Amino acid sequence: MRSRALSRVSQVPSEILSKDMKQAMIFAAGLGTRLKPLTDTMPKALVRVGGQPLLWHVIQKLKAAGYEFLVLNVHHFAEQIVDYLKANDNFGLDIRISDETDGLLETGGGIKKALPLFDPSEPILIHNVDILSNLDLTDSEVRGYDGAGARDYLQLLNYSRSPVPPRLRTPEAVLVVSQRKTKRYLQFDDDMRLIGWKNIETGEVKGREGRPLAFSGIHIFNPSLAPLMEDWPDRFPIMDFYLKVCSDHVIRGFEASHLQLLDVGKLDTLEQANIFIETNMNNVNNIIHE
Repeated sequence: MRSRALSRVSQVPSEILSKDMKQAMIFAAGLGTRLKPLTDTMPKALVRVGGQPLLWHVIQKLKAAGYEFLVLNVHHFAEQIVDYLKANDNFGLDIRISDETDGLLETGGGIKKALPLFDPSEPILIHNVDILSNLDLTDSEVRGYDGAGARDYLQLLNYSRSPVPPRLRTPEAVLVVSQRKTKRYLQFDDDMRLIGWKNIETGEVKGREGRPLAFSGIHIFNPSLAPLMEDWPDRFPIMDFYLKVCSDHVIRGFEASHLQLLDVGKLDTLEQANIFIETNMNNVNNIIHE
């Protein structure tokens, strides 16, 4: 039975919406199967690294960057996450819960379900709970980077509506990517516009091949894309959606050239995460970009 703590979550009241409000969503609903047996008794979001839960690290990063309104989707041991937030007084932020206890909706379905909780006029930063990085989520992350992706990223974060040439028009989503080893690569054209995806192990290609870059699990979603989701099922991956709409809508990559990133998805990454936090998480503002 769904608890009162989860069921009382409602749409964002209009009186708290602000033109300059920075809003974000943390994906925290996963089963954390690869982190068993830890996740036999707790959600992945509350697995500790560096002395604190993964969720703590992401919330603190967002808070430091000025994000004041957060939505978390929950499923596995959802009550533990709700209780953790309550015990910490929501870290002084306005945090809402998108309840997926009836069934996991994957990343695209998770966004679709949570959209009524957000201000529809402002972009949403999406961040996986199990991703640790040195990425500075404030605007300073891309200052001095003289590339189309960075300019569009700044336009989105600053809510710019000024006209730009069609090929560089403000994107409806921005995907943080980098040059790192992975099995699956997003494909971009010369203007850093998403055009495809490739699994280098199987050779499977969706869309077209181009410049291969690895997705970070961090992206910006503009609610202007919401109408395109109406005909999609309740459960679907967000990348399938981006690949479907990218030919008619600008989905752009932002290459973080000095990105240090760790996906805390397996037991053998926990010790790596402790070291990563010690060496990276406290120095994000000192990262020099090309």
